Amino acid sequence: MAKLGEELIEKIIQIRRVTKVTKGGKKLRFAALVIVGDGKGKVGFALGKAPEVPDAIRKAIERARKNMIAIPIIKGTIPHSIKADFGSTNILLKPAPSGTGVIAGGTVRAIMDAAGITDIVTKAVGSTNPHNLVKATFKALTNLQSLEYVAKKRGKTVEEILERIRL
Repeated sequence: MAKLGEELIEKIIQIRRVTKVTKGGKKLRFAALVIVGDGKGKVGFALGKAPEVPDAIRKAIERARKNMIAIPIIKGTIPHSIKADFGSTNILLKPAPSGTGVIAGGTVRAIMDAAGITDIVTKAVGSTNPHNLVKATFKALTNLQSLEYVAKKRGKTVEEILERIRL
């Protein structure tokens, strides 16, 4: 969770107008999908719903701060390639050498910027529905393993693995 005085990056992915049809007519509400990150490897997302847009955004930001996950970042990129899917959305995240930049679509780019990842190549296959894309990306980021863990598992040193992937 964020400490007091710590500045967080907040990005609004989507604001939707949703209606509930009741006997008395249509009841209008708003749903906001928000990404929150510290730019140093912690990022979270949430959906907030309220009768007014600012309230929906505020609720989403509060929930996203509570649901932040830590991501292993090495030299501005992720330690290894990973695939994940959620619904009909598939995402591929690949580490990239320094200077490549963030090669991603709008939704995934917002997540990478908030997390502090500066060099990565991503590809979304299938549906690009923002909700499913965010959930698939977070599933992939959650399954990332640290470089130390991978090195220990393979019986190698961290330097040997870094040399192999040429970061």
